[in-house]
Amino acid sequence: MKIKNIILTGVAALSMAACNDYLEVEAPSAYTEDFVFNMKTEVQRALYGVYAQALDGNLYGNYYQRVFILNSDVDMIVASSNSHSHSSYSRFDCDDQGSEIYKFWTAAYRLIEYTNKFITAAEASDLRYTKDNDGNYETDAAGNRKLDADMMQWIGEAKCLRAMAYHDMVVMFGDVPFTFEPASVHGSDYVPPIVDREEIQQKLIDDLKQAAPYMSSAAGVTVEHCSKEFAQGLIARIALTAGGYSLRPDKSNPKNYGTMKRPDNYRDFYQTAMLYADSVILAGNHRLLATYQDVFVNECNYQVVNNDDPIFEIPFAKEATGNVGYIQGPTYSAYGGKTVGPWGECSGNGRLNAFYRFLFREGDKRREFVNGLWYYSYYTTPDGALADTVYIRQDYTVHNNKWSKLWTSESSALGDITTGSTGINYPYMRYADVLLMYAEAANELNGGPTDKAVECLTTVHQRAFDDGDPQFIADAKASKEAFQKAVMDERKWEFAGENMRWRDLVRTNTYGEELVYSFLRYYSVGMQNAGSPSGYEDAINLHDGYTTDAGYIDNLPERIYYHQYNIEEANAYGLRMYKAQLYGYHIDEGGNVTQKYPNQSLKSLRIYNAYKPMSQPVTSAITRGGFSATAWNFADFYQWGDQNSGTPKNECKYSYYGYIRCDDNGNLWLINNGTQTAFPSTIPAASELPAVRYLLPYPNLAIQRSAGAYQNYYGY
Repeated sequence: MKIKNIILTGVAALSMAACNDYLEVEAPSAYTEDFVFNMKTEVQRALYGVYAQALDGNLYGNYYQRVFILNSDVDMIVASSNSHSHSSYSRFDCDDQGSEIYKFWTAAYRLIEYTNKFITAAEASDLRYTKDNDGNYETDAAGNRKLDADMMQWIGEAKCLRAMAYHDMVVMFGDVPFTFEPASVHGSDYVPPIVDREEIQQKLIDDLKQAAPYMSSAAGVTVEHCSKEFAQGLIARIALTAGGYSLRPDKSNPKNYGTMKRPDNYRDFYQTAMLYADSVILAGNHRLLATYQDVFVNECNYQVVNNDDPIFEIPFAKEATGNVGYIQGPTYSAYGGKTVGPWGECSGNGRLNAFYRFLFREGDKRREFVNGLWYYSYYTTPDGALADTVYIRQDYTVHNNKWSKLWTSESSALGDITTGSTGINYPYMRYADVLLMYAEAANELNGGPTDKAVECLTTVHQRAFDDGDPQFIADAKASKEAFQKAVMDERKWEFAGENMRWRDLVRTNTYGEELVYSFLRYYSVGMQNAGSPSGYEDAINLHDGYTTDAGYIDNLPERIYYHQYNIEEANAYGLRMYKAQLYGYHIDEGGNVTQKYPNQSLKSLRIYNAYKPMSQPVTSAITRGGFSATAWNFADFYQWGDQNSGTPKNECKYSYYGYIRCDDNGNLWLINNGTQTAFPSTIPAASELPAVRYLLPYPNLAIQRSAGAYQNYYGY
């Protein structure tokens, strides 16, 4: 039985009542620890109760995937307000009153408290050691008690979940409260101390190093459990983060936004990252066998694949937890609480930057799959029935089509009245990530790419190209800097929607630069539409790898042509290009198509020129086999200028509000320590840009309950 089907039954098996108001974690139970940790069946049930905490919508079930993916050149939440908000996290404008911060904080520490209690009790349990038939402890040749394999695996799983939660708290908040002891043992007034992030990360690494050798490999447990490979991959991720840059506070001036720094011993962390990423690679239990698309479509169809790309999937429970595929994918509107098809409503609000699709190399199959330019709604037929139909998405963002409830087969669909709680697993770690972590660390440590680093990058990159794109690899091998850029680009193309891009940019101290260019793309297109160039177009084109006279920013397909049809039309007329059942991809006049999408029932769009300079089909209609289909439709894109003011619309001005913005008079401003600084006519070098205040403040309620022990910095 899958863990997701039984995980919720374990919640009551372990008493997790915390005695302090600060953490606010309590889960009353009918079972005592003495009872639970004297029977292995109850210990396993208790572990399922620990897993259940990770499924919380305020943690990994929703917020991790949607609320706290910060804006970049990949993931994007647009905003039109030109004023401060308590909760505009994605645009670097929030404060300690934001309710989502407090909910995430509380859910994370609830998970941590559960893991602390489980680990403490399990390590003290007599079940940790094996006994013979007479009830005597078994010993090895050195006289040491033999450890029970099941117990050590379960302890390792809990340690992985604890490290996962602490790691994400450090990434999001910096230095945070930290303890490996259950808070409840200290009494109701206990306030865990704030600990420096490097110390936390090192303790997490050491703890996982201790646990990993006793854990089962991926050949022995499913990817819905934490395996030895996940523990090793998590060590690599934590070490790479610890060795990278992060925003450090100015303790003498809490209003200062802080300074980006990396530790003096960063090479030690990179060495750890390389070693443990290599351990996963050498184990040989994970490979990139499935196509990129199938990795995510398999998840949407509840297929657990153990020897491929996913290393650890957060195991959500169908119709109980997790919003994967409801957040992502095309919007699918409901009418009267239900949809026409069997899939149920999809919000489709987990979006991608409108310019993301122009940052891919030509021929990259990830581009066509991930970037969604259409959505679904309903209409009333002449006889009064409801029917679904498809529309082109003219917006400041595109859909992230990695996951969708609509990719689930009709036989497995959740039903027409459902919304979230899809139960679709979320890949917290994939083998592609491990390969690229190894490549990055090896390149840094060796002053340039090693043969194995090149092999790791090649393995990830060639999956996305029919010809492997050898020129990309050849160019990447030119220098340390070229290889580092290639690895970062690969991560950019590979991990949309997986809460990776902004973290990668922070770690490499390139976030400010990429935010400036991300803002200027929107601003420049808005200015062009308003009637005058911004003057930054050439710089944008060069930054994005184009020549100044042929860059996409000057030649966007402002009028995109598309055609709508469905499978009945295709079957009726036997048209080759229709029978391919492809949509969401541009086709040429010859009807050449390459992309196959998983939903074979809903109406589709054939998009002609979504990635090319504006052009028009030669024929006014699609004509094949003697049948002339509906004429090409078209939609005007990038109409983002205010003709009256001569400035871009608000979504272009304010979506990066807390770092760079445009005022109503068309002036550009960088934000440094809360002060507006005029943006120059020439884009500053990365070293001249202010630090990005990406770190979140401690929640106000946590500060109050700490009785002054906690204090916010970074200008909060």
